Amino acid sequence: MSFFEKLNIWARNSVMLKLLVVGFLILLFMIPRSMITDLIRDRANLRDRAVEEVSQKWGGNQTFGGPVISVPYRQEVRNFNGKGEYTGSTFNKGYAHFLPDAVDVTGELMPSERYRGIYVVVLYNTLLRVKGNFGAFNTDNLEVSDKDLLWEKALFTVGIEDMKGVQEAIELTLADSTYQLGPGTVTNDIFASGASVPIKIDPKSKRMDFNFEINLNGSTDLFFTPFGKVNTVTVNSAWANPSFDGSFLPDERTVSEEGFTANWKVLQLNRNYQQSGTGGYIRKNKVDFPRYDNYDIRSLSNSLSGDVNFRQTSNAFGVKLMLPVDEYQKTYRSANYAAIFIIITFLTFFFIEVLNRKRLHPIQYLLVGAAVILFYVLLLSLSEHLTFNKAYFISCAVILTLITAYCHFILDNRKLTLLMFGVLAVLYTFFYSLLQLQDYALLMGSFGLLAILAAVMFLTRNVDWYGIRKG
Repeated sequence: MSFFEKLNIWARNSVMLKLLVVGFLILLFMIPRSMITDLIRDRANLRDRAVEEVSQKWGGNQTFGGPVISVPYRQEVRNFNGKGEYTGSTFNKGYAHFLPDAVDVTGELMPSERYRGIYVVVLYNTLLRVKGNFGAFNTDNLEVSDKDLLWEKALFTVGIEDMKGVQEAIELTLADSTYQLGPGTVTNDIFASGASVPIKIDPKSKRMDFNFEINLNGSTDLFFTPFGKVNTVTVNSAWANPSFDGSFLPDERTVSEEGFTANWKVLQLNRNYQQSGTGGYIRKNKVDFPRYDNYDIRSLSNSLSGDVNFRQTSNAFGVKLMLPVDEYQKTYRSANYAAIFIIITFLTFFFIEVLNRKRLHPIQYLLVGAAVILFYVLLLSLSEHLTFNKAYFISCAVILTLITAYCHFILDNRKLTLLMFGVLAVLYTFFYSLLQLQDYALLMGSFGLLAILAAVMFLTRNVDWYGIRKG
């Protein structure tokens, strides 16, 4: 017998070599698994762009901020040379901002679903009724003196994240006067987008009541800023899947199949900025920026203030109108289990081969692994058109049928074929149950893997691995 014939016989019968080959194939399949997760990200990004296109025409994520009274100042700075001689004056210009004592907002979100291709976009219209009052104008903590403030040029400003969403003129009643707000914020210290109007005020006034309404279109979420000493917000909607987000949760909320109602009460002590200040003093509020999962997917939206996330620095709070199921998030979570699925499937084939003396070629492992990977492609494509549960069961049935039929021919043994079918069916059922368990997925997953390991150890307890090919 030649050397190559001996080498061929050893390669066909070596358990260790087979195990190394199986291990290499498992590592090889991590490449298409990574490609699957990239594909899910691409499809999710495509969905987000479709949502953005519709939102740009209707109105994007909205943050209502304010109101704020801004007063310009002109502060003289006297300059002296090294000898103490006066050399002239320069003037610092800017705005001092005053926040209200009380703000009360009520609004009803009227949701609707629009489609861009196969993608669903959640839109809403709301009529926000805003009332409250400004108290005495306290200038003690300002960096400028009273004499530098130009009270006759004061501005009343509200922040609106996406002005395209404004549907009607905004009429303001302030004290005994009526104004109509115009576009733009004049100063970007607090808001980068919004509406404002010049107002006449008495700096010695102790109280100024205000009220106005905003008819606003938006998409997905609506947030509010706690600019008052006392802030009360009430929002109700017929949408049955709200997600309350931001710096504060509702004090009271009711969620049912008919919709939700939420009430917030936020005090000035709950935030980290004062009732008055100069420049962008609210934007300088330091907060911890949370990290977000790739598919939970949508952090705190666009900012009102450019380089700083306004929602976070202003301690904004609000509600998001969520879709009942995010198919990409669930598909991404299921793809995370692909490595374990491939390992268990290959190990099952390995034990069938070594314990039942059924010789399988690495190509056959590759074909079965390709079928396992194809399951996630089917799941992704079907879940874009069906519910996730239907897509999962259809994909599972197709791949189970394919692998079982293939095993029937390559194993030529009904009992082993049924064993392989049973293992795959249990795995698909087990991983489906993990996808449904948000809070207990790790616990159930760890116990499931423990049970699998215990079963393998029990079934191989009497195996003589050194003598397995003897005879």
